[in-house]
Amino acid sequence: MVDMPARLLSDMDTLKAFAHPLRQRMLTRLHRHGPATSADLAVEFDADRGATSYHLRQLARYGFIEEDAALSAGRRKYWKFVPQDLRLPRDFANPDVGAVVEEIGRQWLERADRDLTTYLTDRASYGEFAAAAQHSFGATVLTAEELERFGEEYIAFLNRWHRTPDELPAGARPITVLFHAFPTPEAASPSPEAVASSPEAAASSLGVASSSTEAAG
Repeated sequence: MVDMPARLLSDMDTLKAFAHPLRQRMLTRLHRHGPATSADLAVEFDADRGATSYHLRQLARYGFIEEDAALSAGRRKYWKFVPQDLRLPRDFANPDVGAVVEEIGRQWLERADRDLTTYLTDRASYGEFAAAAQHSFGATVLTAEELERFGEEYIAFLNRWHRTPDELPAGARPITVLFHAFPTPEAASPSPEAVASSPEAAASSLGVASSSTEAAG
């Protein structure tokens, strides 16, 4: 299991640096496909090389990426993703912080939706990975404290499957993991008797698809 202490992105400067749309795309690229230079990313994202270089430096400044010394040579710098258990603030007492957190969440959800839609549109082309892919829907009944603990256990599970690009076994490929655990809308708290007799609660107490992690946290 990879030991990744939780890192709360609490200050506004760090959150803003993290929220930039191109930086989010660059981070995803570095995590999924390994180190790259600013020139590589400029070509891939049809962006100005000076812009990608600047965004990489900002991501490194706030500890999201770092230079890959093993690949870099002279002025040609390779940058790699830094595995972390990143956490966003939950206290939105500061409306400015809340707005940035919501923007980051929106980008993550849109990326997840694009990944899922793209996959489902051409599922057959993924061969053995399509056969191994898992999609799960389930439900359970939890207290707020249990729901928070449930999330921590899920993150710990993802961390067990984290791998760096140089640790990948033959045949491995990036896997997107989607997980949602939230209060069922407009659902009244059930009685203990109803919970005990519910086939859904008994048969699917977790309702989580098990697969490897795209990004811890």
